[in-house]
Amino acid sequence: MFTGIVQGIASVEALTDHPGLRSFRLRFPSGFAGGLAIGASVAVDGVCLTVTALHGDDVAGFDVMQQSLALTTLAGLQPGSRVNVERAAKDGAEIGGHPLSGHVDFMARVTQVRRPENNHVLRIAVPAPWMRYVFAKGYIAVNGASLTVSEAQREPGGAGWFEVWLIPETLRATTFADKAEGTALNIEIERQTQVFVDTVRDAIDERLGPLAQALEVLLRQQGLSLDDVTRPLALPPR
Repeated sequence: MFTGIVQGIASVEALTDHPGLRSFRLRFPSGFAGGLAIGASVAVDGVCLTVTALHGDDVAGFDVMQQSLALTTLAGLQPGSRVNVERAAKDGAEIGGHPLSGHVDFMARVTQVRRPENNHVLRIAVPAPWMRYVFAKGYIAVNGASLTVSEAQREPGGAGWFEVWLIPETLRATTFADKAEGTALNIEIERQTQVFVDTVRDAIDERLGPLAQALEVLLRQQGLSLDDVTRPLALPPR
């Protein structure tokens, strides 16, 4: 498990392709890898990876299988690329963000960058059907960082967008300052929210049975969807 509090920025030192996987060698900031052992877990831009080799005090190797490369932004990394890193949380660790598994749900893209004074705003496009789990004032993990959604809007068809506001300290401690329009990002939704939403949707499907499809049609005529019906019921308390 991870906390969503990025502990440092690592850089890709080398990568090597093998049948079925790609090996990465990452250089960590000084002190990050103290006590790190082979078999330990590290979140790399939000993707939980296992240490497969150690090279001195600040460099470690990781193997990433093809499925993970296809589902995350790790496939686009090159030597010199910078990534957010966090070591696995220990028992009793302070959860400064929210609990993360390191299992990326989908990739999203930055569609707009705004820079009001002392702030940095990213608008991020979300593909269908994942927008049903994104709520204003809710939690979301972006490249391994636990962030609060400031604004969110669902569009017809189930896609949509959300925004996050980043303070100078967050920009200093992460790679978000590097992200331009069109940049791909790894997204992990907040699991409690997913459970609430799916439970409500399943309950509606079970209660209505064959009427569920008719309800969808009626809602669509009003410019709504089943997601709009479940949204206020599904949002867990904060």
